[in-house]
Amino acid sequence: MAIEQAIITWIHLVASAIWVGGSLFIAMVFAPVLKTMSSSVEDRLQIMIKVGRKFNRVAIPSLVIMIATGIFNAHQMLIRPDFLFSTSYGMLLVIKIIFVIGLLVAFGVHVRIIRKEVEQKIMSKQLSDSQITKLRTKIIIVGQVTVGLSVAVLFMASLLDAGV
Repeated sequence: MAIEQAIITWIHLVASAIWVGGSLFIAMVFAPVLKTMSSSVEDRLQIMIKVGRKFNRVAIPSLVIMIATGIFNAHQMLIRPDFLFSTSYGMLLVIKIIFVIGLLVAFGVHVRIIRKEVEQKIMSKQLSDSQITKLRTKIIIVGQVTVGLSVAVLFMASLLDAGV
């Protein structure tokens, strides 16, 4: 049983590393470098969308795996709901679950903002400069919220692992 738990935890950590690491890389490394590569906001947005689509091919399965393994790891607490509110571990788990729900909502909004028809308009240069600027602002804000919640979920996981 211990080896199975270790494997599940390892899978959870690898999925988390892909999701959070990739998100942080895009936000803190790729986006700033991209600014130096092109002065056109529209060109940068096109490149960022392409990178985001490629990243989502590994990020979304990682997110699903992270949630599935997280539920598996928390199953003892979830089958005894009274533990969720009567122990510090349970309370931290509830907070982590709330952060995960927020993360899923933020990611859903992010995906909705850059839906296929919007992506096609961007790629075919059918949007005005003001539309591009508004869209970019929304994408940045929702992206920052998503990354912030992802980091917060990791922090909650570390508190749970430490037995705080």
